[in-house]
This record gives sequence, C-alpha cells and structure tokens, in this order.
Amino acid sequence: MFRRAFWFTAGAAAGVWATTKVNRQLKKLTPESLAAQAADKALEAGHRLKDFALDVKAGMTQREDELNDALGLTQDPDRPDNVTALPGPRRLRAIDNDKTTHRSNRSAVTYNRNEDH
Repeated sequence: MFRRAFWFTAGAAAGVWATTKVNRQLKKLTPESLAAQAADKALEAGHRLKDFALDVKAGMTQREDELNDALGLTQDPDRPDNVTALPGPRRLRAIDNDKTTHRSNRSAVTYNRNEDH
C-alpha cells in the first residue's frame, strides 16, 4: 500500500512539474512575449553600439592628442574656435613660405583643353 501511495505521489508531482514547465515555455512563445524579448534585445544592442561609439570617440581623441604632441601642434587659446595651430616660429616660417611660393602669374600659364584627352 505504501508503495502504491509513493508512486501515485511521485507521478502526480512529475505531472505538476511537467505541466508547469510546458506552460512556462508556451508563455514565452506568445506574440507579446516574443515582441518584448525582441525589444529588449534591440535596446541591449543599441546600448552596446552606443558604448562602442563612445569608445571609438575616446580613442580618436587620445590618438589625435598623441599626434598633436608628436607634431608639436598646440591649441591656440586666442582663437575662438580652438583650431590647432603651429607653434609661433614654425607658424611664421609657414606664413613666409606661403607668401613666396604662391605668386599670381597667370600670363605665363597657358591652358590647352586638348591636353586633357
């Protein structure tokens, strides 16, 4: 008699467990649940993409600073847009070279359209 009661109770418990497990799986497969899971995954992917973009931006800024240091470029606080500029002596040499190399002598230059072909 105890043997039958034991197996009856074990069978009932297994049935309840299996029914609960199947019902949970069915609830996960409803359209509302699938839509919620997809929305959660999309939000998670968006957050990961945002973190990646911020990491790339930080890396770009760091690399730009390294290159500016290597090239001797500094920020000029007098300029309102904070454009990087060459240091004083190098900037003056660059301006002097700019004046000497770009002479406007259009009469010496002729342009022939047939040479383009």
